Amino acid sequence: MKIVILDADTVTRNDVSLDGITALGEAEVYGFTPNELIPERLADADAVICNKCLITRQVFDACPRLKYVGLFATGYNNVDLEAATDHGAVVCNVPGYSTDAVAQHTFALILGHYNKTADYAATVDKGGWINYRLFSYFGIPTYELAGKTLGIVGYGAIGRRTAQIARAFGMKVVTHTRSPQKVQDGTPCMSLEELLRLSDIVSLHCPLTAENTRLINASTLALMKPSALLINTARGGLVDEAALADALNSGRIAGAGIDTLTFEPMREDCALFQAKNCIITPHVAWAPIETRERLLGLVAENLRAWRDGSPVNVVNRRG
Repeated sequence: MKIVILDADTVTRNDVSLDGITALGEAEVYGFTPNELIPERLADADAVICNKCLITRQVFDACPRLKYVGLFATGYNNVDLEAATDHGAVVCNVPGYSTDAVAQHTFALILGHYNKTADYAATVDKGGWINYRLFSYFGIPTYELAGKTLGIVGYGAIGRRTAQIARAFGMKVVTHTRSPQKVQDGTPCMSLEELLRLSDIVSLHCPLTAENTRLINASTLALMKPSALLINTARGGLVDEAALADALNSGRIAGAGIDTLTFEPMREDCALFQAKNCIITPHVAWAPIETRERLLGLVAENLRAWRDGSPVNVVNRRG
């Protein structure tokens, strides 16, 4: 079995091992593959492992042996599932590997806004505390989380874990979810409009669909409190970035913590670049070392299961 890994640099910089995958067959590993080179690199491959490379109908047409697409991710919108099925190929993702990491990063962004840790550390680095006349200075306002309301949009595994952390801080939690019947922990479910009006912090944890693209836009931002914080560790397309930038720059809302953008890597003309009170991290919520080790182990298990005739985590109809 020939295995080709197209974009290994998206999951490892030699700090976690691909050996569990490459040991399963004859392997070729590329750190990065431009989309135009994908058919050439997969020409005689039986299996491809990738993260964001586009596996299109044209790729399948050019690669007759390709029967397995394994993803370094939960999302699979980079793969033409209908074409894969027509080609007789199986597509497998990795659900649930990053729950703890993304919930943790959500609170890193929340605490970055409310505790101003980076801002205070920057003043100390500039000598602001050296020989200051008092033992402490607190010119940058900070706020407690206890008693504040966190509105979670999407209540899957990551949303639920985020809610658990919030309650440990003494916060109130409400949710808007398309499956309220699955909420088993007593969290109040409500409309998006109600959640936006009520919440001090709104955190997005839903998948991106055609129906919820730009869910956060000028109209929905107008419903939020002027003191509210928006967090997005889900998908960039959930947010109208120009509308959010306008809301931040005008003081319509107090801040945002963003880990995902509509276009990645970030473009120079991104509306959120240098927007006021906006913390942006480069899509790293999923990326702690332990999380990536777990991911690579599960990718190897998916490939092994397919090789042995019992594929798991299949996201398309079986060919």
